[in-house]
Amino acid sequence: MPSFESSPSYAHGDPDSLGVLVVNLGTPDEPTTPAVRRYLSEFLWDPRVVELPRALWWLILHGVILRVRPSRSAEAYAKIWTDQGSPLLLISAAISRGIRERLVGRFRGPVHVALGMSYGRPSIDSALDELHAAGVRRIVVLPLYPQYSGTTTGSVFDAVTGALRRRRWVPEFRFINHFHDDPGYIRALADSVSEHWASSGRGGKLLFSFHGVPRQTLLDGDPYHCQCQKTARLVAEALGLGDDDWMLTFQSRVGRAEWLRPYTDETIEALGREGLERLDVVCPGFSADCLETLEEIAIQNGEAFVDAGGGELAYIPCLNDREDHLNALGRIVATHAGGWPESDDDYDSEAVAAEREASRDRALAMGADR
Repeated sequence: MPSFESSPSYAHGDPDSLGVLVVNLGTPDEPTTPAVRRYLSEFLWDPRVVELPRALWWLILHGVILRVRPSRSAEAYAKIWTDQGSPLLLISAAISRGIRERLVGRFRGPVHVALGMSYGRPSIDSALDELHAAGVRRIVVLPLYPQYSGTTTGSVFDAVTGALRRRRWVPEFRFINHFHDDPGYIRALADSVSEHWASSGRGGKLLFSFHGVPRQTLLDGDPYHCQCQKTARLVAEALGLGDDDWMLTFQSRVGRAEWLRPYTDETIEALGREGLERLDVVCPGFSADCLETLEEIAIQNGEAFVDAGGGELAYIPCLNDREDHLNALGRIVATHAGGWPESDDDYDSEAVAAEREASRDRALAMGADR
């Protein structure tokens, strides 16, 4: 028989509260080969990330990839690591705090926000434990992926539901699938580009670089490609750009299979060979700066652009914990929590507290021990 987790801390009359689970991809604990190997073994073993027969993939992963890639990736992580730790973790934590600040006061009662990573620490399990301990009975799940992909958002859904299915008392929860065309998100992206141009000048072309996925995912019905296209188009329209002023590409491909095209690295080198004096690059699919933006784009592709004959590659930072980004995310969460008791304008906290106490008295009278 299956074993379900109990709720030993529960007592009748305990107040319910609203929780928000913020999820990002994850990061190694430190920029070392052993830490990166642990992280990659978890990340790359996810069947949502690599859709190959498990036995074959296990041989490839443990026989080749985890013998070679961790040391190379550790060197890349070391280039962007801060004294406080991983940029992705630090920024994701700041985003979580910012979301909470924007939700407090918009709802009746306390709002608890916890950060979990799909791979590495803090885990999704630990974040759900944190919300459970706070008495959360309703949860909004916010994956920090504006565009839906089964490799990212779908993987978060698997992890969250997998953890919740072990609970004896499953909370209500709502899952934010995407926000690729949310007006606040689009406006924040456009403003971040405009502000960068105002402070640092404007290049000859704006390149939107999204994380790549195998082309087969598009053929199998994943909406990621289409949502990336819409995000870039809406931002370009908000900036008043003509068709020749911007491009969209996909980065971070691995392996021999065909991925979504055009490829970022090939495009950047081609623009360099054309002698483009300056290229501006923004990565709208990443909510927080990380290895793929700070090292792959700003450093690695920046050097490739110059080596190919280009002038300067100017990387425009992710939205991170910008005020307008946090405002947009807070509003998205609040919208998805609509209709729950905490969002009811007619919510009477004193009446609810009185009924909660009366409920506890009835339960104790019927034999409950708490």
